[in-house]
Amino acid sequence: MNILLSFDWMQLLQPQFYIEHGGFWLIMFIIFAETGLFIGFFLPGDSLLFVAGIYSQKLVESLYKTNSDFLNLMIIILLITLAGFIGNEVGYFIGRRSGKFLFNKKDTWYFKQKHLLQAKEFYDKHGGGAIIFARFLPIVRTFAPIIAGIVGMPKSKFLVFNLIGCLAWVFLMVAGGHYLYRFFLENYHFDLTKHLEVIVLILVLITTAPVIFKMLKKTPNKVH
Repeated sequence: MNILLSFDWMQLLQPQFYIEHGGFWLIMFIIFAETGLFIGFFLPGDSLLFVAGIYSQKLVESLYKTNSDFLNLMIIILLITLAGFIGNEVGYFIGRRSGKFLFNKKDTWYFKQKHLLQAKEFYDKHGGGAIIFARFLPIVRTFAPIIAGIVGMPKSKFLVFNLIGCLAWVFLMVAGGHYLYRFFLENYHFDLTKHLEVIVLILVLITTAPVIFKMLKKTPNKVH
């Protein structure tokens, strides 16, 4: 009862919440859900991967002790890549099955028409490469595979773009967190784990900047 009373919904936006309460398997599910389920668009994918890189040793050793820092990192990267890859394949399948039905679907608490339209616009602009680029854009990465399914991108082509995009995204984020943590700790004795809130905020600003810029650019200038 005390746990429920102390729960704050804002914790769902904090990557350390998932690491502390679910560990490695929950991280894999979150990455799957963010790319394979509609309700995953609000989840902290980028920052979660970055923080997972910082805690890679602790996360992997909760499953199996390897005694190798590099091997721990590779296990994290490969397994999370698999989760993201499967998530995108599920999104693609949903798109293929739903056809254009989703473009006529009314907004609900878990589905917003504007997010689908943003992903469609992004896909129209970048083509198949959108599956790769979308991995680095919150919200867009949730709906990009669905759009690919709706427009009928060939399965083999989608599979290749999906694998490249997922591997690049997971590797850069996880390895970035892992090696930046070690770099600052060993060279400046600065522990990133004590400043996770600031790091997450910076990551959110960086990853959402392109989306925010595009929205502002589209806003018509007022005539005075």
